[in-house]
Amino acid sequence: MAHDHSQAGHAHDHTAGANAKMLGWALALTSIYLIAEVIGGIVFNSLALLSDAAHMMTDVAALAIALMAIRLGRKAPDEKRTFGYRRFEILAAAFNAVLLFAVAIYVFVEAIKRFNEPQEIQSWGMLIVATIGLGVNLVSMRLLTAGKDASFNVKGAYLEVWADMIGSVGVILGALAIRFTGWTWVDPVVAVAIGLWVLPRTWILLRDTTNVLLEGVPAGLSLKEVRAAISEVEGVQSLHDLHIWSVSNDEVSCTVHVVLTNDAAAEPVQQAVLEVIKDHFDISHVTIQTEEKDQSCEVDHSHK
Repeated sequence: MAHDHSQAGHAHDHTAGANAKMLGWALALTSIYLIAEVIGGIVFNSLALLSDAAHMMTDVAALAIALMAIRLGRKAPDEKRTFGYRRFEILAAAFNAVLLFAVAIYVFVEAIKRFNEPQEIQSWGMLIVATIGLGVNLVSMRLLTAGKDASFNVKGAYLEVWADMIGSVGVILGALAIRFTGWTWVDPVVAVAIGLWVLPRTWILLRDTTNVLLEGVPAGLSLKEVRAAISEVEGVQSLHDLHIWSVSNDEVSCTVHVVLTNDAAAEPVQQAVLEVIKDHFDISHVTIQTEEKDQSCEVDHSHK
């Protein structure tokens, strides 16, 4: 049996230190503004602000998840959790997605009511809160710029903040339109537009996290292609029980049973298979079990 864990446990070393500090500052700023935006939406009766607050909640969640990934990534596996604590990141992301769907439904229902029964909007207050939000987004983006190319988590948080900046611009334009035209229906229109902007990304988040929790094959990998590549290795007669999954969004693992040809030696074949999986599919956490031909005659090959 061969193992290769050359990068296991080190995937997030590059996100530590300064990135954690920058994420902490961005999280603090965004969280404070989220509370302010919810209060502003209620006080100024703006559904657009409340909808943008829902989007801002994705930023808070993304920043918190990225920071949590750094903290938990440093925590070593123990006797009860042999894979460590990385899956907390996925659980938090899945909870965030479900919560966002609930908020989006509320915004859409409320928007329909406001189309039928227009309400007075305090456009100046709406404009001030949205402008502050734009400033917070710009500062957060600046804080995250340095680490976005070195960490998937930081990059994800950066993209969330960038997307929310678009929402803030939409609320500002809506507030100006209401101020100078008196068209209060613009507020629910902006709210629905922000909701439609957020929902596809929320669905992708829920789909991806569900796939990880179900230990599905990670996006971008094909079990058929991996099986074919291993089958072409010299000394491999057949293979079975091939499994590829991820504990978190960027730590992929692979296990496989390889049946050797009559004249093949186990160690060279194991090494060759390891190199194929690592070089072709960028999977470094690999476990390979080799079997002689006669040992596998009664093995269930239903996984082929």
